[in-house]
Amino acid sequence: MPTPYHPPVKRSVEIAGHKTSISLEPLFWNMLRDAAMREGVSVNALVARIDAERIACETPPGLAGAVRIWLVAQPFVAVNAHPDIDRSSGD
Repeated sequence: MPTPYHPPVKRSVEIAGHKTSISLEPLFWNMLRDAAMREGVSVNALVARIDAERIACETPPGLAGAVRIWLVAQPFVAVNAHPDIDRSSGD
């Protein structure tokens, strides 16, 4: 298994018709691609959605940081989206 420690890689994305670039570690690029596939959207569309969410914040982080936070937060968001599931078994 390759090491997850790798310097950021800069890639171009398009948000609302404007090209910009984001520097993310390959692990996060892979996670972003996988998340876009799960949601049935392009990477650009998912980044645009994350960008819109971050801009709405009182003190928005940078775009790369917002992407990382969004990716890491997804398992917690999914858990909170289904409060009817019993998670008390501890297994």
